[in-house]
Amino acid sequence: MTLVLPKRPQRIPELLTRQEVTRLLSAVSNPTHQALLSIIYGCGLRVSEAVALRVKDVDGERHLLRIDQGKGAKDRMVPLAPGLLQVLRQYWRVRRPMPWLFPSDLLPDRHLQISTPQKVYHQAKSASGIQKSGGIHALRHAYATHQLAQGVPLHELQQLLGHSDLRSTQRYLHWLPGVTPQNRGPVDLIAGLGGG
Repeated sequence: MTLVLPKRPQRIPELLTRQEVTRLLSAVSNPTHQALLSIIYGCGLRVSEAVALRVKDVDGERHLLRIDQGKGAKDRMVPLAPGLLQVLRQYWRVRRPMPWLFPSDLLPDRHLQISTPQKVYHQAKSASGIQKSGGIHALRHAYATHQLAQGVPLHELQQLLGHSDLRSTQRYLHWLPGVTPQNRGPVDLIAGLGGG
């Protein structure tokens, strides 16, 4: 006898618009928290990847960010757009973090726990009046979808997100019916927000 389990409903998460991302980032006054949410959105990072960044992972000269041992124990390089690099440099001038880009306030020799950016995200979402469901991973979804909308090829987005299977990246196409990614590179999403 074979046990048949009912399928879980497939729901499309609610996508943050560019204006909502602007409002969300503007609602954060703490420089560390603003830089943290900006890098998650601006590079499409998983929250676990963002909190584990070291200062040495930021290559300002070549405009690259090194993700050390992301999901699946894979390293990757992600472009650092000029707008995001400016946010990070401003954050550096204020906080001078070392060695972690986002050190814990209580234990400076350790990085922030994942719960901190999650809490910051929910507070910013509430303060900016955003009613959409979902947690901090919505910033990664927004990055992926906004890059596709700007014409970044699916296979390039796959590499930027660190997906081993293209099907994982293709899920982002459901927000963009009829859009076919063109042959362009990643877009500076932070500079285009206007408030960052």
